[in-house]
Amino acid sequence: MRKFKKISFEQFKKDIADDKELYESYNLPKRSTKGSAGYDFESLEDFTIEPGKNRMIPTGIKASMNEGETLLMIERSSQGFKYNMRMCNQVGVIDKDYYNSEKNEGHIWIKLYNEGDKEYVVKRGDKIVQGIFINFLTVDDENEIESERTGWTVLK
Repeated sequence: MRKFKKISFEQFKKDIADDKELYESYNLPKRSTKGSAGYDFESLEDFTIEPGKNRMIPTGIKASMNEGETLLMIERSSQGFKYNMRMCNQVGVIDKDYYNSEKNEGHIWIKLYNEGDKEYVVKRGDKIVQGIFINFLTVDDENEIESERTGWTVLK
């Protein structure tokens, strides 16, 4: 089933803060209009990224999806046009088997880089990135893959 969920409060405490009020108050990603492809992720905190600097940003979100799907994480076009902000990996690819991975529950993080010449200021609740679910194809003659994901390490 394709859906977004909050990470558990235990994971939230490890990755973000021991703050139950914050945990209960943030929103799951949602589309702004019927025609929107992307689900907007909101910032959990206020922060500033200086020109030439980057920042790892926790979303507090994990995503489950159906077989043959992936979630692409892409910066919002207004960030690039207005502020010259970039995701450090340009497009994040969240695989189906990342959901509930044992090391971090599949907690989605993003990393933004300020290529502009002025501070990029974000307030809690601001839309900071968008996620788009897509189908993907595999080659017909692929050998069976038996390995499974067991985790992921956040580099801060």
